[in-house]
Amino acid sequence: MKPLKVGIAGLGTVGAGVMKLLAAQADLIAARAGRPVVVTAVSARDRNRDRGVKLDGLNWYDDAVGLAHDPAVDVVVELIGGAEGKAKALAEAAIAAGKTLVTANKALLAVHGVALAKAAEANNVTIAYEAAVAGGIPVIKALREGMAANQVSRVAGILNGTCNYILTVMREEGRDFADVLADAQRLGYAEADPSFDLDGVDAAHKLAILAGLAFGARIDFSSVHIEGIRRISGIDIAFAQELGYRIKLLGIAEKTEAGISLRVHPAMVPMEQPIATIDGVFNAVLMDGDFAGPVLLRGRGAGEGPTASAVVADLIDFARGIHVPVWGMAESALEEARLVPMSELNSAYFLRLSVVDQPGVLADVTAILRDHGISLESMLQRGRAPGEAVPIVLVTHETTEAAVSAALARVGTLPAVLEPPALIRIEPK
Repeated sequence: MKPLKVGIAGLGTVGAGVMKLLAAQADLIAARAGRPVVVTAVSARDRNRDRGVKLDGLNWYDDAVGLAHDPAVDVVVELIGGAEGKAKALAEAAIAAGKTLVTANKALLAVHGVALAKAAEANNVTIAYEAAVAGGIPVIKALREGMAANQVSRVAGILNGTCNYILTVMREEGRDFADVLADAQRLGYAEADPSFDLDGVDAAHKLAILAGLAFGARIDFSSVHIEGIRRISGIDIAFAQELGYRIKLLGIAEKTEAGISLRVHPAMVPMEQPIATIDGVFNAVLMDGDFAGPVLLRGRGAGEGPTASAVVADLIDFARGIHVPVWGMAESALEEARLVPMSELNSAYFLRLSVVDQPGVLADVTAILRDHGISLESMLQRGRAPGEAVPIVLVTHETTEAAVSAALARVGTLPAVLEPPALIRIEPK
């Protein structure tokens, strides 16, 4: 049987992992693919670096775009990363050359996915990207194929293992953010520059892809509301525990009659919800279909093995001749949905204030909330320290983001309020 010939661009952790997996599981993969899957060409920045894999006899390209024009390559695997530059050029060249494209590049798909899908259809080729979202969790196949008969109304989950690890350790060990981040970097769970993770951008890229698939819609990445975890403190986590919640960085995509809402931010998740129990570097995605009901997938969201596993799963599909539209339907069938602004969100809120402990402070705060139509469910204050700073926690009933934002802008100007108020949205029980 004629082998499927693969060219890999990018020989970092994932690229080397794909080569190791193809070698270690060669017989199993050939049996499941119906033919051998072999690497014939590679591209990377440094020819001399030891990656723990054999590169003898492979075509080497200093310029990754050369893979797209190599007659000994059937499938191009793009593992360079980034929405622009070499990754985008290679993806476009592979499609133009009629090559199947496998990618783990969430930024590329979140920003240019619709345009690439249109080009792929015009050239009668397929793009697969199981590895772009949630590593070893088969969430793309679940949404695009397993849930294909459903109207999906909501996709939500923990989409970044670095943030989940940091929040978990802060809760379990009572340590502060900076200390845990340093540990995460030492252990390899966080990059030297962890901004994309900590500021929510990585999760937002993944959410945009999931939303496009779930709702059959053209998603403008700039419409995703993005917040990270840098402002989450140990005191927030302690109060959350006391109130029966755990703080998680969530990506949430919802489709209602008003349109599509896309947001990434820390959230208070009730402890009884399954997603609240997902700790450490694990990811989880919850999908809600009208016939299937809620489906929860959990697993390792990154790393050499899980991500390589997802890449090779796509290669096996191609070897078998399985071709699915990039977004689950023709690009021309994708919906132009209204994107709901964050100001229209309805939610309950956890508000934490640091105030001078003096008479009348709480009355001033509650008067401002009342003026904006915000009612309180509960209030927590620990101890008294007249004239000193104390934390006050207010839990609101459901209200609008616009009302809370306007109220907190006024609260922050009160002389007794010592720092900008903290806000965390509360997931329903």
